[in-house]
Amino acid sequence: MTPAADGIAAGWAPEPWHAALHRLQQVGEPHVLASIVAASGSTPREPGAKLVVTAEQVIDTLGGGHFEQQVIALAREALATPSATPQTRLETFVLGARSGQCCGGCVQVLIEHFPGAEQRLSLFGAGHVGKALVALLAPLPWRIDWFDSRATAFEGVAGGPRVHCHTVDADASDAALAGLVGDGHVLIMTHDHALDRRLVAALAPRDDLASLGLIGSASKWSSFRAALGRAGLGESELSRVRCPIGLAASAAKRPQEIAISVAAELLALSTPPAVADDDHHRGIPAATLRDAFPSAR
Repeated sequence: MTPAADGIAAGWAPEPWHAALHRLQQVGEPHVLASIVAASGSTPREPGAKLVVTAEQVIDTLGGGHFEQQVIALAREALATPSATPQTRLETFVLGARSGQCCGGCVQVLIEHFPGAEQRLSLFGAGHVGKALVALLAPLPWRIDWFDSRATAFEGVAGGPRVHCHTVDADASDAALAGLVGDGHVLIMTHDHALDRRLVAALAPRDDLASLGLIGSASKWSSFRAALGRAGLGESELSRVRCPIGLAASAAKRPQEIAISVAAELLALSTPPAVADDDHHRGIPAATLRDAFPSAR
């Protein structure tokens, strides 16, 4: 018996769309959910059929054929388009004219693009404040790459499906820095001031980071700033560093209080400003929805 046949005999079954959707939402992997929301005439599937697409996988089916391949291509196109928030579009497929299928019917497909992690945070340091901060951010759709050089730093840490813990020796931190993606937030709060300064020196020249923060007092930053300036960093590079971090100056020193302030600042930095006009439309244009669902008028 072949391995594939053996797997089927052992009770193997393809992953259904709802299980894949839950898995991908949990781990924060970018994906697209395509749903048939309306149909007329002869169609390969009825409204309610769904398909999940990632960069490498297609889970479940809308009925196959050229029509499904067109939906997959649109899904992959959405995945290749950078977006920090979920995006939706409604596509109409006249199966004969657009998809070359003899069914002859027409379907409307809702394509929902979920970017996975809405924000990325690289956090250096798993001390008391770092742990309190991760506890606050872990429930959000953020990917957190968490670094510490101490072998026992992550013991007892619950983490989460989007929290990735990395034990990185201080001497190997250059490789970790090289792997940081652009457009992500970075916070430095290690147990070692010398390592803090080294990380700032390596990251301040980068202009592709969403933000760069260093935990510490104004006096700590004054000392760091002078040393980094002597080491060759210019004003434009040093101005990228936020220190102290947090929404406002406060005498609060409990780790949880500091973490709340820092989390609020990160949210303010990463959330687009609210649109004042209450009539500002978001999502699929209303006219498109009216045309697709005339009975809803």
